Amino acid sequence: MSFLKKSPWILHYAATSCNGCDIEVLACLTPLYDVERFGIINTGNPKHADILMVTGSVNEESRKVLENLYAQMPDPKAVIAIGACALSGGIFRDAYNVYAGIDQVIPVDVYVPGCAARPESIIDGVVQALGILEERGKQRKRQRKVALS
Repeated sequence: MSFLKKSPWILHYAATSCNGCDIEVLACLTPLYDVERFGIINTGNPKHADILMVTGSVNEESRKVLENLYAQMPDPKAVIAIGACALSGGIFRDAYNVYAGIDQVIPVDVYVPGCAARPESIIDGVVQALGILEERGKQRKRQRKVALS
């Protein structure tokens, strides 16, 4: 990961969820799974975040918050949708106020299925997002070189 000069920072946003996936995200931080071994740092500030992890389904109110968080994140950035609710609305998908997944609101790079998603799957999704960030960083570097030439 030559592009990533610093540890990647993750912002976790729990949309309207049952908290099942949120508990599994927290489990990733425990010594048993230890996502921090990849250099991951959990942050609460979108202006410092490289990866946005979203759990739960999105309704009209949480859509505004999600769009705002995504807009505040600097490029390059990656988005991980965690759990059935984030992927498709889950058991709430037929509700009148629920979007059919967060990809209806913001672009998603990695999908982690499950109800609730397992910590191993979440960590695998984070590793995939790190690869996406690396590629986007290299792409931006090439574009800057071309622009300066």
